[in-house]
Amino acid sequence: MIKEDADNKIITFGCRLNSYESEAIKEALKKTDQKNLLVFNSCAVTAEAERELRSAVRRAKRDNPDVRIVVTGCAAQIDPEKYAKMAEVDLVLGNAEKSNPESYNFSSAILPVERSRNQERSHDSDTAHKDQIFFAAKKSAQIFLTPNETSKIKVNDIMSVRDTAPQLVSYFENRTRAFLEIQNGCNHRCTFCVIPFGRGNSRSVAFGEIVSQVKKMVAAGHQEVVFTGVDISGYGEDLAVPITLSSMIKRLLKLVPELPRLRLSSIDVAEIDDKNTGEFFEILRDEPRFMPYLHLSVQSGDDVILKRMKRRHNRQQVLDFCAKARQIRPEITFGADIIAGFPTETDEMFQNSVHLIEEAGIIFTHIFPYSKRDGTPAAKMPQVNGKIIKERGKILRETGARELQKFLAKQIGKNLSVILEKDGFGKSENFLDVKISHGKSGEIVKVKAEAFEENYLIGE
Repeated sequence: MIKEDADNKIITFGCRLNSYESEAIKEALKKTDQKNLLVFNSCAVTAEAERELRSAVRRAKRDNPDVRIVVTGCAAQIDPEKYAKMAEVDLVLGNAEKSNPESYNFSSAILPVERSRNQERSHDSDTAHKDQIFFAAKKSAQIFLTPNETSKIKVNDIMSVRDTAPQLVSYFENRTRAFLEIQNGCNHRCTFCVIPFGRGNSRSVAFGEIVSQVKKMVAAGHQEVVFTGVDISGYGEDLAVPITLSSMIKRLLKLVPELPRLRLSSIDVAEIDDKNTGEFFEILRDEPRFMPYLHLSVQSGDDVILKRMKRRHNRQQVLDFCAKARQIRPEITFGADIIAGFPTETDEMFQNSVHLIEEAGIIFTHIFPYSKRDGTPAAKMPQVNGKIIKERGKILRETGARELQKFLAKQIGKNLSVILEKDGFGKSENFLDVKISHGKSGEIVKVKAEAFEENYLIGE
């Protein structure tokens, strides 16, 4: 995704949170006198994402020799030296720096921080121990920089960051839907994941700030707001007066009655189930403005693999959660993140993931082929062959596609509330793509589903 103003461009990799933060980068660049910048807002979820990033950087410099290239985001935060070593790169910014206009002053730089962590900076002693292992592995593979390469780096210790979302953005140009970062970072340490080392520990946006931003977004014409973050299910634990995600949503909808639609980016079944079950399902049942689509952080459908991943839920919890939500709100749909070919995954374990998609009725699958990330515990486990991982990923995607087709077929004749976006398409409340022959972008219209093609409905 490319964003640009008159002088600069931003290329975004990865998650919705990065998309949100690219808007903040765009606002920051407007406050500088910099011109002809190309900013890469990077992702570090997989090795492939980083490979694509490096390839894109080299290609951009080859095609535009005069452009100055900035690399920021999670890949830059975790391995700033790697990107400072690239001749094409002029500046490397950490996640805490990328929304600050002063960071784009090329004449000043800070030295790379020593990426070791004290226990008091981490969520608890066990987390601190895991962090020390990760950063020790990174240090052992340290890249030695020249003074010129060192001067490119502005990356601070992300674990020391306490501020959340200093880059609050209240308007997205040319968009029906607006995203709002309500939380950043993660206190968990799944064995495959490097994201906490790019984002830091969990930090929540104050409730008052969220209310204020949502009101601005609605006033700017947005009919739908999406709450996003790294681990939004853990929202509010760190606030001076703790609050749960469900309680926050309930209060927000009461305080902002003019908001037509509220949607969540992704939730963790274990955290919702542990703390908020009654209140969360109460909102799902009683609040029509809370959209009936939930994207679940599932990762695997096998209990043994889930334990090796250090996930906090099991297979049955996912099934029970989906069944209860569907009982309360029959039109609800589900998406899920699932990893194919996690280390030690047997054919039987893999089939449990396939069956979970079918049993839970997951129609939007976001499939990640397992990617070995240096410094993580999973990198030391027995690895699955790459060809097998690729084939398993294909099967998981095909399974999700079949579930989507089955669900679309059941929608024919139903009346839907659709928010129109562009090119004649819109989104239903339960996140289905609907093609409509007429209407203006941003409108919410009533539509009858007449047919379906490929992965979308056709409505009148």
